Amino acid sequence: MSSSRRLVLSTLVSLNGVIGEPMGWAGPYFGPGSATASLRALQQSSAMLMGRRTYDIFSRQWPDAPGDYAAHLNAMPKYVFSRTLRDPRWTNTTVLGTDVADTVAQLKREPGRDLIVYGHGRFGRTLTAAGLVDELTLTVVPVIVPDGEAFSRAGDAPSTWELLDAGPGADPGLVSLRYRPRR
Repeated sequence: MSSSRRLVLSTLVSLNGVIGEPMGWAGPYFGPGSATASLRALQQSSAMLMGRRTYDIFSRQWPDAPGDYAAHLNAMPKYVFSRTLRDPRWTNTTVLGTDVADTVAQLKREPGRDLIVYGHGRFGRTLTAAGLVDELTLTVVPVIVPDGEAFSRAGDAPSTWELLDAGPGADPGLVSLRYRPRR
């Protein structure tokens, strides 16, 4: 009997549903508890999947950063889906191209722990629409962001989710929500 590994999509979201550019508005709420929870999520994962925009942000921020989180993130396999990235310079990064649904389905069939995705931009919406997300983790940050990319866009495929867990986030002011798709 073979079991497939799960794909966990984790994102920060403002009170009014904005997900874009969280470094500008979530930082003051991301403390030691969030750092510990984030490291634990990484340690439960075999690899990180991302689109080009997330790769560009993370590959600038983490390669030279100190600490256990950065060390684990830098050491783990990272898969980037991009039409334009040719020579990734971040350690243990592989560019997989643009056939997201089939490639991610194949990665899920391979042995290992969870696959983790941060953010919910175009890449995350593609995974969700293809029915590949096994768990959606939202960390609600107590801010209203006047502008930015929304969690959902017109034309997104409708989906229904079942609440697995809800409660205080890892740091004061945050709320943590975990869902799985209702199939």
